[in-house]
Amino acid sequence: MKNTWTIILGLAFFIPGAFAWAEPPSTAVQTSTAEEQTIHDVLTVYGRVQPDPDAVQTISLSHAGLITRVAVRLGQRVKRGEALFEMQAAPDAYNQYLQARDAVDYAARELKRQEQLLKEHLATRSQVDTARKALADAKSSLRAMQAQGANKAAQTLRAPIDGIVTALTISRGDRVQADTAALAIAGSNRLIAVLGVEPEDLPGLRTGTPVRLHSVFASDTTAASRLTDIHAMINPRTGLVDVLAPIPPENAQQFVIGSYLTADILREAHTGILIPRSAVLRDGREAYLFSVVQGRARRITVRTGVLQNGWIEILSGVKAGQQVVVSGNYELRDGMAVRESR
Repeated sequence: MKNTWTIILGLAFFIPGAFAWAEPPSTAVQTSTAEEQTIHDVLTVYGRVQPDPDAVQTISLSHAGLITRVAVRLGQRVKRGEALFEMQAAPDAYNQYLQARDAVDYAARELKRQEQLLKEHLATRSQVDTARKALADAKSSLRAMQAQGANKAAQTLRAPIDGIVTALTISRGDRVQADTAALAIAGSNRLIAVLGVEPEDLPGLRTGTPVRLHSVFASDTTAASRLTDIHAMINPRTGLVDVLAPIPPENAQQFVIGSYLTADILREAHTGILIPRSAVLRDGREAYLFSVVQGRARRITVRTGVLQNGWIEILSGVKAGQQVVVSGNYELRDGMAVRESR
């Protein structure tokens, strides 16, 4: 009887499927081929929409006065010529205008008198020239005060451009001094994206680098732009380096000043090995993947690069044309038997 069991057990090793433990178990996996492709290194950063400083106009008060009405609010869109606020000139300012007007009248009469005296040989030509210059100076001062609005007891200041009120420092009832900055208007079609970039990511960036802007609040709001300025210092508020990209005028109405956005900066293209992102695993210390060699899993340590659109660049460890496991790899150990499933 003992010999009979010995023969049966011996045959089990020669008859396929005689016993379940005769063959080592295998794991079903799916593989993909590593491909050499042109890679566009996309750097994703964050930023905010701000008005272009070159398109911001500040409305300053040319003379002292009393604010009697404010017609706009902070953040409001205004059209060119639209009323912004009304003010009443301070008595001293209006009196200065009246004095300047009287000075013109006096200088005109004095010139006329000197010219008459010259005809009677009672004045010199030099005296006439002096009177003529005094009249010219008086007229110049009067024109300057008229340009400042000092000739009006009350005046309405209007928007010089189509834009957005980005600063407002006055309220109804305020008594303001000359040269007070009352408000600022930013051109509504002149916006820029101020983006924050890590210092180590600056190499490879230059003016003219393509950028794709995306609104955080409206995913379908996008705009194509290019970098126009790369700052040379770290912004102390963000700890990042600011880079600027203008928002095209045709897209400006879709973006809100002060809102957040993301930007995909398209750095220079290079050639590299790409595989599906799912092929790469990490154990906390290193990145690795599995290849299939003669029906068994082979663990390979890799260095990774650019990640984009579900694909990842492999800097070392894998060559073009090599098969890598993209599904079922979480169950694998080095040397395990595998079988490919469709």
